[in-house]
Amino acid sequence: MGVVVRQKTKGKGQPWWVFVSHSGKRTSRKVGDKRAAETVATKIRAKLQLGDFSFEGAKRVPTFKEYSETFMNGYSKHNHKESTRENYRLALDKHFLPVFGNKPLDQIKKKDVKEFLFVKQGEGLSHASVKNLKAYLSCIFSQAEDDEIISKNPVSKTGKFIKKPEEIEDKIIPLTWEEKTKLEETVKDRYPKHYPLVLMALRTGVRIGELLALKPEDLDFEGRFIKVRRNYVRGRITSTKSNKMRKVDMSPQLANVLKSYLTERKEEALKKGWGRPPEWLFYTEKGHLINPEHLSSKSFRKWLKRAGLRKITFHDLRHTYATLRLQKGDNLPDVSKQLGHSDIRTTSQVYYHWMPGTNKDEVAELDLPLAPNRTLSAPESEKEAVTS
Repeated sequence: MGVVVRQKTKGKGQPWWVFVSHSGKRTSRKVGDKRAAETVATKIRAKLQLGDFSFEGAKRVPTFKEYSETFMNGYSKHNHKESTRENYRLALDKHFLPVFGNKPLDQIKKKDVKEFLFVKQGEGLSHASVKNLKAYLSCIFSQAEDDEIISKNPVSKTGKFIKKPEEIEDKIIPLTWEEKTKLEETVKDRYPKHYPLVLMALRTGVRIGELLALKPEDLDFEGRFIKVRRNYVRGRITSTKSNKMRKVDMSPQLANVLKSYLTERKEEALKKGWGRPPEWLFYTEKGHLINPEHLSSKSFRKWLKRAGLRKITFHDLRHTYATLRLQKGDNLPDVSKQLGHSDIRTTSQVYYHWMPGTNKDEVAELDLPLAPNRTLSAPESEKEAVTS
């Protein structure tokens, strides 16, 4: 329910209006001064609560998808450059419509926008990219407010929820090498059915949605890589965040475990009378897609507790993969590519403090009177050149 009092045109002497949006219907009434408008608004709220308000002449509130097309063909067409329009179209098709498309505009609240921004940051988008998405979304809702379809822009004042790289970094809680090993051993011993899933998360760093959307045909044992080409988000199978397929390397251990797992899948399908294994690589007891929320909040927490490990999120297994590889000196561009980051700068910003050469011990070595033993001596020819 939304009843808002405001002026269409701000200024002294301008009339005040009461805008009503409720159950997919919208209407507005010109009242006069602000005090009178507030009085009318209070009465309307009471009638709405009792189901006694008449929506005569009211219009249906369009869905986000419907209004976004109106926006693109109207405001955007006359006010944006072609390149900007292309950015809006990409943002709509790839990010906004899958989440907000079928919702009436007045049913999209600030909490929905906050969750959207958090999810996009969790998917690895750069700080600048998420800010752009927020700006595009705000522009669309701002026009809907001007068109008197909604009473308030839900994107307003949500910029504070977009975390900067250094703020995101503070929330990264990767496992140490020893903790990683302990989790693997515990799941293998206590929950063997889920061992391949956990091992893949730790050996590839794929996002939880990408992991659950894998199919057996995505595994290439000859080339020893995994084709990541789908994502499972909000109960829907979509394309990956980058909208592109990427290949993620498969370690020898993971390859062997997955080969055995594929055989076990076939045996299980025969025992349960399924005829053939489920479509998805990992699945529930009934052969359905695994709910990522249940995996994160129920199963994963149970595994951590059994292993005697501190609380982390399932997404932190992705951080574990990235930090352990970078700590041992692996190539940054390769790690970034495996993670599916669209920009290597994202990887560098998020995992800066886990990269070699970014710790205090190495800086402290400058206090030594002589170079550290690992420093290579200059070639004899260079020494002679210096002394001559």
